Amino acid sequence: MTDDTGGGTSGSGKRLSTRETAGRLGVKSETVYAYVSRGLLTSRRAPGGRGSTFDPEEVDALARRSGRGRPGGDGMAADRAAGSSGGDGPWDLTARTGITLIDTDRYYFRGVDACALAARYGYEETAAWLWTGELTPGIRFTAPPESLAAARRAVEALPAHSGLVDRLRAATIAAAVTDPLRFDLSAPTVLAAAPALIATLVSALPVREADAADGPESALAERLWPRLTRHPADQASVRVLDAALTLLIDHDLAASTLAARVAASARAHPYAVVSAGLGAVDGPLHGAASGLAHRLLTEVLERGSAAAVVADHLREGRRIPGLGHRLYPGEDPRARMLFGLLEDLPQAAPALTAAREVVETTARYTPLHANVDLALAVLSVSAGMPAEAGEAVFAVARTAGWIAHALEEYQERPLRLRPSGHYTGPTPPQPLP
Repeated sequence: MTDDTGGGTSGSGKRLSTRETAGRLGVKSETVYAYVSRGLLTSRRAPGGRGSTFDPEEVDALARRSGRGRPGGDGMAADRAAGSSGGDGPWDLTARTGITLIDTDRYYFRGVDACALAARYGYEETAAWLWTGELTPGIRFTAPPESLAAARRAVEALPAHSGLVDRLRAATIAAAVTDPLRFDLSAPTVLAAAPALIATLVSALPVREADAADGPESALAERLWPRLTRHPADQASVRVLDAALTLLIDHDLAASTLAARVAASARAHPYAVVSAGLGAVDGPLHGAASGLAHRLLTEVLERGSAAAVVADHLREGRRIPGLGHRLYPGEDPRARMLFGLLEDLPQAAPALTAAREVVETTARYTPLHANVDLALAVLSVSAGMPAEAGEAVFAVARTAGWIAHALEEYQERPLRLRPSGHYTGPTPPQPLP
């Protein structure tokens, strides 16, 4: 007895054709062969047969695991396991996310106003909220000794002129090598690695203030402060830094977050996901924008005139850094909150005044409002931090957001974020050069 493909039968009865198997699983025929390539199904071709055949019991077992064998199941798990795109088209470029919603003049983390979260909770608590939807007051992130030792060695091996984000990249790679479970993408393992990685990144940076407290009982912002400036930390200043970290955790699909999700779609481990995000951060239109705003404010303070500095920028065809955001028609809510906190710092008054003069001067020509980069620049200038400090704050903060997006993307079909290029080169075939 043979089936409709000409294949043989097993002792358990009639075997299924590829078309029958696809129908029973509710997927396309090519997906069936993806299952075979990943070891989820075993195919057999009888001598003289016209196609592969499959054991019905094995197919039904896969259907049950994937959801096709249960009422209401949609087969998504099997599609994810096989790497099938499913759906009507070959790729799915929609990022379904429950992390951040951006509204006209505010934004939300898991439905809660992000500024309200930053006003009541610290960075670590808010990061855990993004990952799990649960708040754990007083939570602290600690670095495993082996990971921290490797990260510090990697950072110390870099040239002295290396930037803070360069050091964060090296620390990320070193930490990854020390984690034998990094390829386990299950949520519990990722959630255990995430806080350890963030704590490692901060503690691997060299300390500028020799007497700084650096214990695991300290909040992350307290540990980061002496790595950004030699100015002694006071409670109000660290509060501003903690709020900045919290507000910057995530902002929907910014360039670095998209890069992180693409890496997660390819099933890169969390450390590689963070490395992808760090790669996209390094640009004047994204994470490095606060450095440009820092230099702008420094020049305003040195020359004593925002008008002269703005005029020079416009004359040379340069945009004014720290102004405008495509997602907010008014003032960036992150900047609004940070400016309010900075008002409580006497040492921030000159830089804060300079920032407001820049906004007022530019408003004569174009209705642009302050964004978070300008607020970060006020903090970095007033605290004696280097120009790159804002970028480092951004990168450390956003690491938690990248991991939150990786956790979501690991639940989607693998390799779905793969657009097709529109070829504009010479019409083939061309002669061999």
